[in-house]
Amino acid sequence: MRVRRSQWWLLATLLLVVGMAHAARPHGAVVELDSARSDAQFRVKAMWLIGIHGYFGSVRGSVEIDRFRNQAVVDARIDADNVRMNVRGYEDWVKSPEFFDAFAHPEIRFVSEPFPLQRLHNGGELPGTLTLRGVSQPVRFTLDAATCADPGYDCAIVAKGTISRSPFGMRSRLGALSDKVQLSLGVYAKPAATRLSP
Repeated sequence: MRVRRSQWWLLATLLLVVGMAHAARPHGAVVELDSARSDAQFRVKAMWLIGIHGYFGSVRGSVEIDRFRNQAVVDARIDADNVRMNVRGYEDWVKSPEFFDAFAHPEIRFVSEPFPLQRLHNGGELPGTLTLRGVSQPVRFTLDAATCADPGYDCAIVAKGTISRSPFGMRSRLGALSDKVQLSLGVYAKPAATRLSP
């Protein structure tokens, strides 16, 4: 069977596209976060003196790596419906509509802007978008400098930041409770062939 020139051209084009797609794959990868080892915490001050401290149930998500640009994007999802605190009454309160409103919005999500992979080692700014109580706001966290040679595997990648709760709809008790809420994330990656280090 003879193949027309136009068919050869179509076949060659398809092979080129497939080849480009395969060539692009090594430059990008998605590494899943290890929810068993990752954690998230929060702290808010009452009467500007007493620190109210809590732990979230779990952290899920991923780190998308772009080797070509030497960048990464973090997508972390925090379980707001499972909060642990020293006082049970506090747990019920922070999950109530007055604070995290965990029944209506069981997930807190942070998606970073692309940042240099080297920042996982050296630390630095981590801007992104935080979605809390269904409200999305730009925030700016800070990555701690790594305490090991292989962050995300041998030690946690730690991000910390302070947000104002009122823009997220948490406006109650502003006279007795600080508007500032400190958030902290310590994340690990699941073991995989793809490493986070540059």
